[in-house]
Amino acid sequence: MSISLHTKYLGLDLKNPLVASSGPLTGRIDTLKKLEEAGAAAVVLPSLFEEEIVREGVEIAMLYDYQNEGFGEAQTYLPEMENYNTGPETYLQLVRQAKQSLTIPVIGSLNGTSNGGWIQYGKMIEEAGADALELNIYYLAADPEMTAQQVEEQYLELVASVRGAVSIPLAVKVGPFFSSMANMAKRLFHAGADGLVLFNRFIQPDIDLDTLTVESRLVLSSRDELWLPLRWIAILRSYFDQSLAATRGVHTSEDVIKLLLAGADVTMTTSGVLKHGPGLISDLLVGLRTWLEEKEYVSVEQMKGSMSQRNSPDPAAFARVNYVKTIQSYSSQIAW
Repeated sequence: MSISLHTKYLGLDLKNPLVASSGPLTGRIDTLKKLEEAGAAAVVLPSLFEEEIVREGVEIAMLYDYQNEGFGEAQTYLPEMENYNTGPETYLQLVRQAKQSLTIPVIGSLNGTSNGGWIQYGKMIEEAGADALELNIYYLAADPEMTAQQVEEQYLELVASVRGAVSIPLAVKVGPFFSSMANMAKRLFHAGADGLVLFNRFIQPDIDLDTLTVESRLVLSSRDELWLPLRWIAILRSYFDQSLAATRGVHTSEDVIKLLLAGADVTMTTSGVLKHGPGLISDLLVGLRTWLEEKEYVSVEQMKGSMSQRNSPDPAAFARVNYVKTIQSYSSQIAW
């Protein structure tokens, strides 16, 4: 029996639902090629951070301020602005090289919290050849004077601004910390998002007890982080037709299968590939195909979303009742 692994994401036709998400391995052409050879259906390039865009503007302003305050003839020794290549230009070059080197879709990524240079660089990433754009919004609402409504409006304004600047498909990667995730998803789609990537993984600070300094510690994801995107994808798929991508906790073919059953269009992995190498993609595809054959599915499309909240034989399992059952069940196992 011929099994089709084909899926659609952001309107893109993909040969399978495995996407290499933004990370160190997608920032180099040699590893991008290895990911494609292993079977990745698309790649998301590392993010161009808002801080890089802002820093470029500051450095250029300082350069020209210094130039204008100096001797007039010295201006001929300084580069013209269009030739002043800093971080963002290097990123655009990566987009171009990736498009030249790969046959699979290349998705650019912007990471930040305000309009800044996002609109400009979103358009430039599109012009560099990206097939789609992922807007990675990483915002910590730490100001006690800022309301939840203001936070949400900031997200929506940013999405709408970028949507108005680019014509390529737009995915929005967000964290789970909204008081009404389903409503926020609806509003993000209305603002122009073609899909959501669930969820952004916030890096948490730590305190070094020896130096008494605050440090950021990057810990790769584990399979235990799978359940959060699985639950929300199962819920959101019951209400929305837009693209849903699952990221966080994808390490085995079983993880991929569960997320697809919940309703994900694609599953993304970074930590798994960092731990096991690009060959993990091949292993995941073999496991997915084997499971489909055993369960007599003819395609990924056939099984996708069949265990969403709406289609599940036990829809309440995705809601509060599951919490109550789990707590009560665990409590009954305590022996001491």
